[in-house]
Amino acid sequence: MKRPYSYALCVAALLLLTGCAGINTLLKSGKPDQIYAKALEYYGKEKWTKASTLFEGVQHYYGGTSREDSISFYNARCKFKNRDYDTAASLLDDFRRKFGRSAFIEDAEGMYALCFYYLSPGPTRDQTTTGQALMAINEFMSRYPESDRIENFLKINEELTQRLHDKAYINAYTYYKIGRYKSAITALKNALRQYPESNHREEIMFLIVDASYRFASNSIDEKLTDRYLAMLDSYLSFKEEFPESAHMKEVERMAKHARDYLDSSKKTNDNI
Repeated sequence: MKRPYSYALCVAALLLLTGCAGINTLLKSGKPDQIYAKALEYYGKEKWTKASTLFEGVQHYYGGTSREDSISFYNARCKFKNRDYDTAASLLDDFRRKFGRSAFIEDAEGMYALCFYYLSPGPTRDQTTTGQALMAINEFMSRYPESDRIENFLKINEELTQRLHDKAYINAYTYYKIGRYKSAITALKNALRQYPESNHREEIMFLIVDASYRFASNSIDEKLTDRYLAMLDSYLSFKEEFPESAHMKEVERMAKHARDYLDSSKKTNDNI
């Protein structure tokens, strides 16, 4: 006969409560050695939540002792393993400031950098955390050039840098897409200045030409000449750098239109 599903839930809940009761009893016992030993046992079994609860409960007993840095590190690592990266980053930052000579310092700083990497969002969102991750990773690689983490961190560095390139491109393209061409030109040029090696470079330079052309075409007569001239400067830069681009036919069309206008305008002025 199968026992009902509710029975299984009751058993699971009872085991959970029993486990919690055991931890609470241990924490109230006032026996730090036993609490610490049990915390290490849970830690070894990768029961990170239980281990962290005990490390936090026993921490104050060992302030100023040789175990203080161990408990702080183990607790931070429990948070990291539980994917509580915000808390882990805060604890690891405190650890590296307080225990700079600890045997755990290299591991602590490696995990600290990884916390920001895991917290870093996709390129459509704010990239402040990505910048923090890059800073922490580069600091780690500078301090520990022989670390076995270097190869992985180099790959992460490349991934995060690409995320910043993508973000700069997306921001600029958003202005272009909604027809705010003056803002798009500024944002696109800023993206190039900030990330000259971006893999979006060709597309960004094309969009500068295109946005400049659209901006000029929609201008009042008094500003057409200056804006078409600025557009032609962007066109010449693009043509020089990407002469084989798939966009060349389109930019040549825009350039011809701009030159035709300028020639016509000059003839009109000459005849006045």
